[in-house]
Amino acid sequence: MISPLLLLSAFATEAAASSLYRWEDGEGVAHFTNAPTDGRFRRVGALSGTAQGWLRMPEAVRTRYSEEIREMAARHGVAPDLVESVIRVESAFNPRAVSNKGAQGLMQLMPRTASMLGVRNAFDPRQNIEGGVRHLRYLLDRYPGNTALALAAYNAGEKAVDYYGGVPPYAETQLYVQKILGTGSYSGTRSVRAIIYRYTESDGTVTYSNVPRGAAAPSFR
Repeated sequence: MISPLLLLSAFATEAAASSLYRWEDGEGVAHFTNAPTDGRFRRVGALSGTAQGWLRMPEAVRTRYSEEIREMAARHGVAPDLVESVIRVESAFNPRAVSNKGAQGLMQLMPRTASMLGVRNAFDPRQNIEGGVRHLRYLLDRYPGNTALALAAYNAGEKAVDYYGGVPPYAETQLYVQKILGTGSYSGTRSVRAIIYRYTESDGTVTYSNVPRGAAAPSFR
């Protein structure tokens, strides 16, 4: 059983103000708390984009490619704020960005993917956005009605999403999706099947979980 996607937007502000710890039990249920009493909890830090710094950037940087974003988003029928959020998380609007895995440009296209999309120069902002939006459109069509899975596939690949039958249990991929759908500028979260439950213990400890107490863990099967 795999753990479903966790959207933390409901408590991003609170999480940013204090440490947050995560533990996934044998049933695939993910638990969060600010005061762990079990050694299996591991600190995950603040999930607020503002706290981590990826939202803090000059307005001129954020809007530098707004015209290209709007044009390509309209051409391929993708929400422009979704495209902007992907670029924000992928490269922080740096057209020369290169990841340690070799992904390039604003939307961090892998060379092979860029070639398949007809992108000759991944460091050209216009070409990169065009290719990235085309790829995102393909993934949104492949996982209709589930933006979370499309984003997970953009980050981890379609094979990983299909293998796990949902958002892969990779910390990087889950945080990637959370950043865009949970605390990013994109607000189209209705296609994500996730609810976070908040419990306050008698000693004041606050615990968050994606499964209500007394209920079985959900599955993506």
